[in-house]
Amino acid sequence: MLKSRKSRMAKFGLAGLAATGALLLAACGSPAGAGGAASGDGESGGAKTEELKVALITHAAPGDTFWDTIRAGAENAAELNNINLLYTSDPDGARQAQLVQQAVDQGVDGIVVTLAKADAMSGEVKKATEAGIPVFSINAGENDFKDMGVLAHFGQNEFIAGQAAGEQFNEAGKTKAICVIQEQGHVGLEARCEGLADTFEGSSEVLYVQGTDMTNVASTITSKLQTNKDIDAVLTLGAPFAMTAVDAITDAGSSATLATTDLNPDVYEAIKDGTMLFGIDQQPFMQGYQSVEAVRLFSEGGYVLGGGQAVLTGPAVVNAANAESVAAQFK
Repeated sequence: MLKSRKSRMAKFGLAGLAATGALLLAACGSPAGAGGAASGDGESGGAKTEELKVALITHAAPGDTFWDTIRAGAENAAELNNINLLYTSDPDGARQAQLVQQAVDQGVDGIVVTLAKADAMSGEVKKATEAGIPVFSINAGENDFKDMGVLAHFGQNEFIAGQAAGEQFNEAGKTKAICVIQEQGHVGLEARCEGLADTFEGSSEVLYVQGTDMTNVASTITSKLQTNKDIDAVLTLGAPFAMTAVDAITDAGSSATLATTDLNPDVYEAIKDGTMLFGIDQQPFMQGYQSVEAVRLFSEGGYVLGGGQAVLTGPAVVNAANAESVAAQFK
């Protein structure tokens, strides 16, 4: 059981998920000119909507399939809301900030951005808001978006996600865990490991790997498991790294139980066949979808979801017991 503080955080998470449902309902019965049924030519329930140009700027690293799901959700919302979506990404905070400036120079109608490196992004994001461009954040930046003038944030609370992982390992009777961070300095990933340590009844430690080099990821995990035979739980923080960890655990001759945050079809199948114990899903499709539709809603009537609080899209625990109920997400 979590302490009273943790219970309050959990309730906040549920409130955020309820708000998420409210936005989806808004998409079905959206205000005049907004949303849910708009076609590419701007038709929405018989009313024409002006095309909007929206920049989606993430810190995605090359080859990380997690971002394909966010982009798919954003493109779906763009198609339904007559939005011309411009997608760019760069894992380096300074270069991502330059992409924000480029979007401002292009005169976009809205910006959706991740804030994993908030300090590096702050100046350019503030310039965008001062230029009168509505900015929404997704995935990373829950603790920073208000200070930058960002209208709303869509994502999971990373600390709560880590707490959920700790509870799952407790139920499995695990006693020593490593939390594998693939991008040092990423505040969201650090928070997940902090959440794990908060609820896990055993001991846990952070293991840093170079996420852009899967050979490094595999060798670092293998070496750690070989030199620490008492590690019985491994938590990775991204689907591609989870699949690499499967082989690393085998190569180390370890019997450690593997789990991950963030899912893809391969992870889903691994959960179903018992190779992984669970996955913590932040439902990235909804992050992409809701944030892009949020630009249309704000354009049509100044509508902003969340009441100044982050709109939570997760965490949702996926394990063998409920995997079938979410199967459609991974087809």
